[in-house]
Amino acid sequence: MTDAAARAVTLAERIPVGTDPDLLLDLFVDWAAERNLELYEAQEEAILELLSGTHVILATPTGSGKSLVATAAHAAAMARGERSIYTAPIKALVSEKFFALARDFGPEHVGMVTGDASVNPGAPIICATAEILAHQTLREGADCPFGLVVADEFHFYGDPQRGWAWQVPLLELPNAQFLLMSATLGPTARFAEDLTRRTGRPAVTVAGTVRPVPLTFEYRETPLHESITELVDADRAPVYIVHFTQKAASEKAQDLCSLDVLTKDEKAAVRSEVGGFRFDTPIGKDLKRFIGHGIGLHHAGMLPRYRLLVEKLAQAGLLKLICGTDTLGVGVNVPIRTVLFTQLCKYDGVSTRLLGNREFAQISGRAGRRGFDDEGHVWVQAPVHWIENRRA
Repeated sequence: MTDAAARAVTLAERIPVGTDPDLLLDLFVDWAAERNLELYEAQEEAILELLSGTHVILATPTGSGKSLVATAAHAAAMARGERSIYTAPIKALVSEKFFALARDFGPEHVGMVTGDASVNPGAPIICATAEILAHQTLREGADCPFGLVVADEFHFYGDPQRGWAWQVPLLELPNAQFLLMSATLGPTARFAEDLTRRTGRPAVTVAGTVRPVPLTFEYRETPLHESITELVDADRAPVYIVHFTQKAASEKAQDLCSLDVLTKDEKAAVRSEVGGFRFDTPIGKDLKRFIGHGIGLHHAGMLPRYRLLVEKLAQAGLLKLICGTDTLGVGVNVPIRTVLFTQLCKYDGVSTRLLGNREFAQISGRAGRRGFDDEGHVWVQAPVHWIENRRA
């Protein structure tokens, strides 16, 4: 079998129902190797625990391959003849995982349920927002049909408004196996102890602190345009420019169109890539103009096809700048080399406050691409008034 033919074989074909757990690990490792993915020690440890039936709390840094562990968990559940569900806090991430899992397992084996979309809801693997699973769990209790729950961004457990959606399945699904994933969870002993007490199934924490791609941090007192130009000139693009409202991200993308960040050949490549794409909404027309200048826009208010286009162009190296919101910290797969914070405060619906340590770590952790970058870069802009006073 050629390499291309091997990559075309889905996990559902590679690991059919009834596959022995010992064989499953070997088959999964081979499947990953065909895609140039090699398991880290923490990934292999987590997968082995999952194959033994243990609950796993995966507390490793952003970029350490938690998604690959989740994929193995879904494969193991399917091999046992069980349904599994992946949950995340935002629809953008749910949609992204739906497409990724449909590619890996075959579209007939994967479904998606959000508040405004339902695709193949009876599939063996479901991608959903956390609230969807929580409401289903409250309706059906222990009869909820999932043998495995993968809860991504599990640190939302402590969110005052939304944490209940991560808490309810832990309370109401005593027969399910859980994979709880977060890069910024903090102490996990109480979760492991509570899971074991409620379900009678052992629970372990697989933790790590070493990032595959180290980060450098810098505080900048230059105007934003100068900082961006310096990053592009130093080959530190793609740069994700973090804003805390969708409006601010769109306005900044418009402002940055004055910068010339693409070569003539890159502009031609962009035109070739988007030639047949439909930009038939107001935000689509704006995005088309931004992309022509090598600038992407990425936030949860965009149609999924627009976000996917931005991600595809960024992967191809055709977008140097991406203006987006702090949803970047919620696992969205935009390949970037540098994260640039325009500010360190945000309005949280009640008041304007500084970012918490966890929020800063989540967003910063997206810098640096495994297999592409030796290090990632995080720049923080000083407040505008501070920069102006320094230059007065």
